[in-house]
Amino acid sequence: MPSRTWKQETAHRASEPLFREIEIFETQFELRRRGKIDEKLFAETRLRRGVYGQRYDNGQRHDGERTQKLSYPCGDLTKGPNTVWDAPGMMRIKIPYGKLSATQLETLAAISEEYSDQILHVTTRQDIQLHFVHIEDTPDLMRRLALVGITTREACGNSVRNVTACSLSGVCQTESFDVTPYANAITYFLLGHDDTQGFGRKFKVAFSGCKDNACGLTNFHDLGCIARTREVDGRIERGFETYVGGGLGAVPYPAQLLSEFLPEAELLPTAQAVARLFARLGEKQNRSRARLKFVVKKLGIAEFSRLVWEERQTLRPDPRWTAFLEDLHGKDEQPLRPGAPLSPGERSAAFNAWRASNVQPQKQAGYVTARVTLSLGDFTPVQARALVDVMRRFTGDTLRTTVDQNLLFRWVSEADLPELFAALEAVGLGAPGAESIADVVACPGTDTCKLGISSSRGLASELRRRLLESPVPEAARDLHVKCSGCFNSCGQHHVADIGFLGVSRNVNGRRVPHFQLVVGGTWTQNGGTYGLAIGAVPSKRAPELMEKLTSRYAAERTPGESFRAFVDRIGKREIRKLVEAHSKLPSYEEDASYYSDWGDPREYSIGDIGVGECAGEVVSLVEMGLAAAERELFEAQLLLESKDAAGVARGARSAMYQAARALTRERSFNLSEDPEEIVSEFRRHFYDTQVFFDPFVGGKFAHFFFRAHEEREQAQTLDSAHQLLEEAQLFLDAAHQCHVREGARLAALTPSSSDDPVEEEVPAE
Repeated sequence: MPSRTWKQETAHRASEPLFREIEIFETQFELRRRGKIDEKLFAETRLRRGVYGQRYDNGQRHDGERTQKLSYPCGDLTKGPNTVWDAPGMMRIKIPYGKLSATQLETLAAISEEYSDQILHVTTRQDIQLHFVHIEDTPDLMRRLALVGITTREACGNSVRNVTACSLSGVCQTESFDVTPYANAITYFLLGHDDTQGFGRKFKVAFSGCKDNACGLTNFHDLGCIARTREVDGRIERGFETYVGGGLGAVPYPAQLLSEFLPEAELLPTAQAVARLFARLGEKQNRSRARLKFVVKKLGIAEFSRLVWEERQTLRPDPRWTAFLEDLHGKDEQPLRPGAPLSPGERSAAFNAWRASNVQPQKQAGYVTARVTLSLGDFTPVQARALVDVMRRFTGDTLRTTVDQNLLFRWVSEADLPELFAALEAVGLGAPGAESIADVVACPGTDTCKLGISSSRGLASELRRRLLESPVPEAARDLHVKCSGCFNSCGQHHVADIGFLGVSRNVNGRRVPHFQLVVGGTWTQNGGTYGLAIGAVPSKRAPELMEKLTSRYAAERTPGESFRAFVDRIGKREIRKLVEAHSKLPSYEEDASYYSDWGDPREYSIGDIGVGECAGEVVSLVEMGLAAAERELFEAQLLLESKDAAGVARGARSAMYQAARALTRERSFNLSEDPEEIVSEFRRHFYDTQVFFDPFVGGKFAHFFFRAHEEREQAQTLDSAHQLLEEAQLFLDAAHQCHVREGARLAALTPSSSDDPVEEEVPAE
């Protein structure tokens, strides 16, 4: 019997939750086309599915691979239905803790060819991003991914982002224990959870197996968990040193200690309690103050901790909190080939250089990890398929993306290294220098980001080229260099030894791209300390500045002195002198090249900077719930056309329950999805108090809801189902009006928030 096509398989599995979610998104897409969903609400909906816009000023990549703006016919949902949108967007694909199977990577290769510009990009959150994706293709793209167990849900928007973890988890020689099963558990526990739907901004979670190395970079996360063990009565217990309220952005904040040892059984309920506090106490109006770090700062860690433990006690017991602990080895990886040492013999210089920088012994004897160094995190479908072949020959399903935008093969038998390297080298992936000064990290910058000020990818590409072509002083080879296109630190410049952030300056009456130099950050100790900006230099002079800075460090450092210690010793005044020496530039008439950015021959301008939408606007839980109710009602209307009376009635009642729950959850935080409880709590908070009453018809529309619930077991004719549909529509309209009235009442009681500059967020994160 022939195998099913992907369309046949998705149709066969349409009722499964992952596929049902995509169907819901497709319905919302159609409702937006018909003008039945507000653009602000739909924007948050698509962002929560990983779909959003990008910059289209020139569509040109610094490396020449993207040479022209790609143009496709597409309904422009920002301008109304049935118009043309010739600017496709970007798709972010969640890869929890970076783990990829061969089949998943094979699918990613296929969809990148069919739906995007044929570049797969690894982000600093271990995601995969595709650019220039036609928005109307996104439901089918999602279905293709769902067939291999990948989701884009909550890859963006005001949600829990991709959970990251050290890519060496399970094979690291210094870890306390493998954090993989815990990262996996928290990923799927928080995904779509009721208590994570009401955030004012994003929420990031990271796991690290040890404290001193970079690992999961827990210091700048909303929730950071470092593996710890302790001995109690002769028994080893597992837990986590837990931090909250970290973040980079325009003003970085170090995470604060919540618990020195959080027992493993308390990990998920504590995460849930933190999420609930963030949803309740986090800023919703002023986006510049909407991250968890501002809640922690305002309350102080002592008070915030007290509230977390207090919140923890109010939670309804959930079997998922501890169910995963019964099989912590369910996600363990098994080697494909037996471990064996590398045989003696002469090797090429290229192999030796690659092995020295990219290969690291595992704690399991005979096995090593091998990093694939990706230039700016990019690789092609052809390269992806070559990687799939390597996996199936040598390692099995053990590949992981890394937070420094590379790939990591695990469980490589040391004896297989020459063949594995040859396979990588054949497709241009055999470059050495992983985690070295040449392994430069960069956000999208002006290539595709609406907020990019300077070309971070262009600068990073030029830095990488020079560092690979010219000898680097031995002392400087392990420095970390990171570039951000603006102040938001999506390239993580704050935790680099040498960081660059894009700014703009007026020189000689013209706009000139510049980069601020940031020095003194610490990549180790989980991103332990943040650097400071020293001053700005023209973009075209930044590589020269870095060369002078690293040369001086190599020449003047004391034995064993780190770059941060060197900066502290000589003082920032001395580094400022270097910056000033590289800040001058010729007039436009003398050399116009200084007045354009890397990879873009046009004269530099910031006129095409747009509004960042990565996090979306804040859409309340009520609005999201009412939108879900509208979608249920729309689907019921479609069933009416097919004369499915029972289906119409189910859909109409479900829409009413959704709307009632959306309103009531703001007053009953633990409200479940049980219809009896929804009706009871709605009656208590909205009917008995007359809050829901319409000024003209009183509580009539609430009676429609109560009667629909009471008669839910009765058989329906097509006429009675049609009537129920009409009553449900009236109830939803009344729910919308109730929400508007309550919003206006609360707004009148709430003082306006401060006018601090907005700390935006862009796609690289």
